[in-house]
Amino acid sequence: MNKPIKLGVVGTGRFAQAFIPLFQAHPWVSSVAVADLLPERRQQTAERFGITGVYASMEEMLGSDIDAIAIFAQRHLHGPLSVKALQAGKHVYCAVPMASSIEEMEAIIAEVAKSGLVYMTGETSYYYPCTVYNRQRYSAGDFGHFVYGEAQYLHDMSHGFYESFQHSGGTDWKKVAGFPPMYYPTHSVSMILSATGARATHVSCLGYKDRHEDGIFQAGGNLWDNAFSNETALMRTSDGGMCRFNEFRRVGWSGKASVYLSMYGTLGSYEEHAGSSIWTSLQKGNVEDLSDLLACQTATVTKEDNELFGSLRKDLNHGVSKVHPVSRLPQSFAGLRNGHFGSHQFLADDFVKAAVTGKQPPNHAWAAAKYCVPGLIAHESAMRDGEMLPIPDLGEVPASFELLNPEEVQANQIL
Repeated sequence: MNKPIKLGVVGTGRFAQAFIPLFQAHPWVSSVAVADLLPERRQQTAERFGITGVYASMEEMLGSDIDAIAIFAQRHLHGPLSVKALQAGKHVYCAVPMASSIEEMEAIIAEVAKSGLVYMTGETSYYYPCTVYNRQRYSAGDFGHFVYGEAQYLHDMSHGFYESFQHSGGTDWKKVAGFPPMYYPTHSVSMILSATGARATHVSCLGYKDRHEDGIFQAGGNLWDNAFSNETALMRTSDGGMCRFNEFRRVGWSGKASVYLSMYGTLGSYEEHAGSSIWTSLQKGNVEDLSDLLACQTATVTKEDNELFGSLRKDLNHGVSKVHPVSRLPQSFAGLRNGHFGSHQFLADDFVKAAVTGKQPPNHAWAAAKYCVPGLIAHESAMRDGEMLPIPDLGEVPASFELLNPEEVQANQIL
């Protein structure tokens, strides 16, 4: 019989604060511990959530009997920390992106392939209502052959990013804030590729050289010598289709969301804009308004939310939509804070179920690489003024690995 896991959270910033209560409430988690390099932050978090297991570093935590690690550290550290945790024999959940180099991704995949441990990328867009809907319709054959898709992450620095980087980056926060936009492509890329199952094979990308006085995106201003605040990539996919992805960090945009998706097939298409979501097909005049189906429940933003999450309070308080498979979630999640268009509870549940059963989650290491590698090559293309470049294929999950179907595994089936 499978046993519940002991889970450790690495990094106690705002995003971690949204997930700790979910891990604590999951019936397959026996305890939650925290690690943070800042003593005051880790202690405050431990007191806030009644946590007794407190560690001064991830290294210290890895020496304990923790079974699984959830990494919420700065994005450029994700690759090295994930490899270190896997090498210590721990299952790994890691916020996106997977890593900042192909070598780091290859190392993660190699460790998972060798050990059979679970690695899961915490991609919120995978469980956005529109992505769930399009996966279902694509699987049913309603799109026909995939023709073209476009997805975009339109997030101006002034919409919470200044606060987040300052909160986690210390005095040198600007050196990290200049992270190349296409090094963080997974919100966009995963929406299309998780629906079609294809991978991106070639890319041409252009970059917008920043002009802002804060000096974050400029040569010599950050760890990557990156001058691009906005990048647009056109990609060929392995199924013969085409995709356009926008990763913008300087953009005058205040739509209902920062992530948008449209997909077009030979039989049917999905379009999403600032104020509408529709399905249409070859049948003349067939336009179906999906706004009600895909709308997420609104949640009350409390004083505590303002204190914990600042300008991110609304993103971290979205409820679920009618298209979400809520019945497969633990009953103990009912009434708990969700976030990012209903994705948080599904992400936490996916990882815990995978770690306990030993089956690979939907967003396993190979899928994570499929979402992340195209962006790294896209940035390289932008540095070459749009030169078309091939995108490496890091492979598929081995046939010998068992895959988790979260909707078939219920909390009362173990313990």
